[in-house]
Amino acid sequence: MSSQAARRPSTPTVRASLLSIGQVLAKLTPEFQDLSPSKLRFLEDRELVSPSRTAAGYRTYSPDDVERLRFVLTVQRDHYLPLRVIKAHLDDLDQGKNPVLPSAGALSQSRAPHESTKLTRQEMLDRSGALATVLDGAISAGLIEAKKIFSSDDLAVLNSVVEASRFGLEPRHLRGMRLAVDREVGLVSQAVSATTSSRKALPPEELREKGRELCDILMTLRQAITKDALNRLES
Repeated sequence: MSSQAARRPSTPTVRASLLSIGQVLAKLTPEFQDLSPSKLRFLEDRELVSPSRTAAGYRTYSPDDVERLRFVLTVQRDHYLPLRVIKAHLDDLDQGKNPVLPSAGALSQSRAPHESTKLTRQEMLDRSGALATVLDGAISAGLIEAKKIFSSDDLAVLNSVVEASRFGLEPRHLRGMRLAVDREVGLVSQAVSATTSSRKALPPEELREKGRELCDILMTLRQAITKDALNRLES
C-alpha cells in the first residue's frame, strides 16, 4: 500500500462503486481483524476518511476511501504511529506534498497485507540469521515471549538483538530495556486511565489511541534525553 494511493480522489466516483459499511468491513477485516463499525466511525470522527452519505443518511465509501482506510490501518499497525501523525501526513498528501512518515522509512517496505505473521522457531532463525543461543538468550532476557509460534514483531526484536550483538551487546545486556518498556507501558496505562476516570467512559479504540499518542510523546522525550546525554558524553 503506497502513500500515493491514500491521496483523496480528484474526480467523482460513480455511484455504482460506492460501498456500505458492511461491504467495507468484508473487504478489510481479513487484513485487519479488529476492524469494526465503531472503529470506522472513530476514524471518520478523526477526519482520516470522509465517506459520503445517502439521502437516508447512510455512509457510503468509494474505492479511494477504502484505499485510504487501508493505508491508515496499515501504518497504524506496522509503525504504531498515533492517528494525529497519520492525519498530518495525509493532509500533506492531499496538498500535493510528498512527506515521509516519521520513523517509518519507505512505506513500500511495510510488510505485505497478506504476508503471514506466524513464524516457527526455525523460520525466526533463518530470517534473522541469529544463532539458536541468541534466540534463547532473548527469550531468557524477556525480550521475546517463549512460545511455539512467533510473530513479525518477535522477528523485529530478534533482528535488533542480532544488530546489537555487532557492538558486543548480548541479550542479557538488553534486559533492562524490557523492564523500562514495561514500566513505561504501566505509566501510560495509569495516565490514560486517570485522564478518563472522571469523564464518560470512552470506547476501547479511543483509549488505545490516547495510549499511542502518549507513547509517541514519551518516545520523543526519550530520544531527546538520549541525544542530550550523548552530546554531554562527547563534550
